[in-house]
Amino acid sequence: MKQRQIFIEKSTQPSPPGAPDVRLDRQLSPERYKVLIERATEPAWTGEYLHHFDEGVFVCAGCGGDLFSSSDKFDSGTGWPSFKRPIGANSIVEVQDLDLGMIRTEITCANCGGHLGHVFSDGPTDSGLRYCVNSLSLEFRSGPTPPSRTPSRSQ
Repeated sequence: MKQRQIFIEKSTQPSPPGAPDVRLDRQLSPERYKVLIERATEPAWTGEYLHHFDEGVFVCAGCGGDLFSSSDKFDSGTGWPSFKRPIGANSIVEVQDLDLGMIRTEITCANCGGHLGHVFSDGPTDSGLRYCVNSLSLEFRSGPTPPSRTPSRSQ
């Protein structure tokens, strides 16, 4: 059986000022290391959790911290798992990202500092936000979905 190789773009800059130091509780695969530590982006449409809509909680692949509720996941059509809000007000950290000649907002795990993806203000949901997350930065824990405890930025 032929294995599919994943190509990942590596960030050209170190973590932005204000980003938390990365503290991982687990050994990572080379692909997860590239995303969580080197701030790479997995190719669109390749992620394990892109079409995953089971009930449960998406947790950080680096430390196991709760990040997103499956009830807040939606299909954005962008090729990456998307969420309308984090599971808790203190579960992620937002940091300005000036990499690649753009102004974006990077999201990192508040517990371990691992790179998750970016948040954009073009979400079609009640929050108006789209948390665009690399599947490689996530793991999934199935079970009852707790309600999100994070209000939208506009509230």
